[in-house]
Amino acid sequence: MKGDVTMSFSRGPKEPVAEVDTKVWACTNDECQGWMRESYCFDSEPECPLCHSSMKQEIRVLPELK
Repeated sequence: MKGDVTMSFSRGPKEPVAEVDTKVWACTNDECQGWMRESYCFDSEPECPLCHSSMKQEIRVLPELK
């Protein structure tokens, strides 16, 4: 069709991001999906920022942050 322009940009192949075991705080409320990386938490026992329930520590496999 006249006037339709499709553009695509490629930055080449991307390196796969390594996944590592990461300590996280997870919400204890079954209806809430809230969680945060332990390294981003400033409290020794945080409360969920979404529903304000208590949180427990877990290990999750997440992409490594550099």
